[in-house]
Amino acid sequence: MSVPPSGPQVAFELEGAGCRYGKLDALVPTNLRIASGERLGLVGPSGSGKTTLLRLLNATVQPTSGRVSALGKRIDSLSAQSLRAVRSRIATIPQHLGLVPNLRVWQNVAIGRIGRRGFAGTLKDLLFVSKHSLEEIHELLERVGIEEKLFARTSQLSGGQRQRVAVARALFQKPQAILADEPVSSVDPARAASLVALLNDLAEEHNLTLVISLHNLELARAHLPRLIGLRSGHVQFDQDSASIGDKLFDDLYDLSGSEMLEDGGGEHR
Repeated sequence: MSVPPSGPQVAFELEGAGCRYGKLDALVPTNLRIASGERLGLVGPSGSGKTTLLRLLNATVQPTSGRVSALGKRIDSLSAQSLRAVRSRIATIPQHLGLVPNLRVWQNVAIGRIGRRGFAGTLKDLLFVSKHSLEEIHELLERVGIEEKLFARTSQLSGGQRQRVAVARALFQKPQAILADEPVSSVDPARAASLVALLNDLAEEHNLTLVISLHNLELARAHLPRLIGLRSGHVQFDQDSASIGDKLFDDLYDLSGSEMLEDGGGEHR
C-alpha cells in the first residue's frame, strides 16, 4: 500500500466515509487522502464504486457515514453558499460529457463558469460575450487542439473533439481540481490515449489535482502515477502505478458469478 500524502496541502480527504443506496454499499467506509496537485486513476469493473467516489469528492452526494473534506473544507459543515463556492473550484467531466449539442463550441466552454457566475451571469455571458472571454476561450481551444472549432455547432463535432471541448470547459472554470468519470469510454484507443495524456499534461502545467476513472488499465498505468483499485465498493489497492503487477489487475477484474449479476447496475456506483 502506498503511504498517503501528508502535510497541509490535501485536496481531498475521506475519513471513514461511505455511501449506501438503500441496501447497497456503493462505497464502504473508506479512509483516503489525495494531495493537491496529485494525479491519480480509479480503476475497477463497472459497479465497483468509482462514480460514487467521484461524487463524494465533488460534493454532489453526501456520505451516509464518515466525513469528506474537499479543498480544505469539511463538506458537512458548509452553508449552501460555501458549498457552491467549493464546487465551483472542482471541475467535473461526466462520462457523457454534459455538453449542449445545439450551442456553439465557445458557448459550451463559457458554461464552465456557471458555478462562479450563476445562471443569470452565465446567460449574459452567452448572449453578450466579451472580447476578452472569447480570446480566453480561443486560447484554451488552441491548447486542446481544436481552436478552429470556436464557432462550430457542438453537434457537428466528432466524439474526440467533443471530449476536448469538455476539457476546455473544465479549464475555463479555473479549477483547483479536475475529476473525470470515464472520459474516454466512447473513442478508439489512440484518441483515448491522446486525451488522457492531454489531461495529465494540463494538470502538471497548472498544478491541478486530477482524478480520472478508467477501464483501460494500461492507459491508467502509463499516464497516472497513483492508482486506486475498487471492487464492490472496497478499495483493493492504492499504490504507485509502477509497482502494480498484472496479478493485482487480474484479481481486481476476476468477478464471481454474483458480482457479474450485480454488474448491470454499475452506472449508479
